[in-house]
Amino acid sequence: MSQQQVRSDYSILFRSLQVKSVTLRNRIVVPPMVTKRDITGPDGIQWYTRLARGGAGLVIVEATPVDWFASGLSAGKLRKLVDAVHQEGAAIAIQLLSVPFGFSVALQDLSRMDIERIRAYYATAARECQNAGFDGVEPHGAHGNVLNQFFSLLRNLRQDDYGGALPNRMRLGREIVQGIRDEVDEEFLILYRHTPREDGGYTIDDSIAFARALVDDGVDIMDISPASDKEPADLAAPIKQAVDCPVIAVNDMDDPERAVATLQDNRADLIAIGRGLIADSEWPRKVSEGRLDEVVKCLKCDEKCHGNLSKGLPIECVQWAEPDP
Repeated sequence: MSQQQVRSDYSILFRSLQVKSVTLRNRIVVPPMVTKRDITGPDGIQWYTRLARGGAGLVIVEATPVDWFASGLSAGKLRKLVDAVHQEGAAIAIQLLSVPFGFSVALQDLSRMDIERIRAYYATAARECQNAGFDGVEPHGAHGNVLNQFFSLLRNLRQDDYGGALPNRMRLGREIVQGIRDEVDEEFLILYRHTPREDGGYTIDDSIAFARALVDDGVDIMDISPASDKEPADLAAPIKQAVDCPVIAVNDMDDPERAVATLQDNRADLIAIGRGLIADSEWPRKVSEGRLDEVVKCLKCDEKCHGNLSKGLPIECVQWAEPDP
């Protein structure tokens, strides 16, 4: 069957996937999306519970600064969120983000002590997340964030062993993964989110080398997120062919035919749906039951998802039904 033909069998989307001791009930992932909600409060817990109840196999909680774990964010505060998602049948991971000094200091001005502090923050955060019951953590190495900047020739102008040649630019990401793996149980999952290419910064071949090294260091799932929604999800495919671990692809995966084709053609093992699940958290359940005509499709208007985010408001969707008066 060619990719152009309509694929009426969606069963591949709903095959379970075993990753170490964690069983994902299907291949559908809620990617980390900043919501402007308190993930430990009722609103945040309700948000993630709703997404898990809709039928996704893995929920990745939005980017959470690692230094928060050194200033009050604890396993006890996160446990209600973890338990709520688990009760709905989904696995749960959390994305960990480093924002040293609020980006006010250039990478080349970070001292060795600053870098050591970043590594320590990640290890501490991962341990606390394991204690909270999360199934895994995901260092955020994509979209121009700190770890991604270290990997980029355009952004990383350091002259020491954290800059310049590819092995040096890979160093911090690898050390963070190694530090996490030393801190948590072997069965605890480590994901890593990575943007596969950057014009002038690095190539797909660079990313393949990085992914292979990260897997050697203890990464269990590679989460491949293109630089923008204009780039194809197919950029996950070269990584998928190069590493011996599951790979997540994202971009326009709320089209069931595209999602099925990606898995069927072995371009990824898992598909992430972002705005499509904001529009309709029941997408997995409806597709699995053949109720495609009932799916509320994302309009890609960005009005209340990205639009609200830019205003500092909790994200929503213009297609959500208005509450009864």
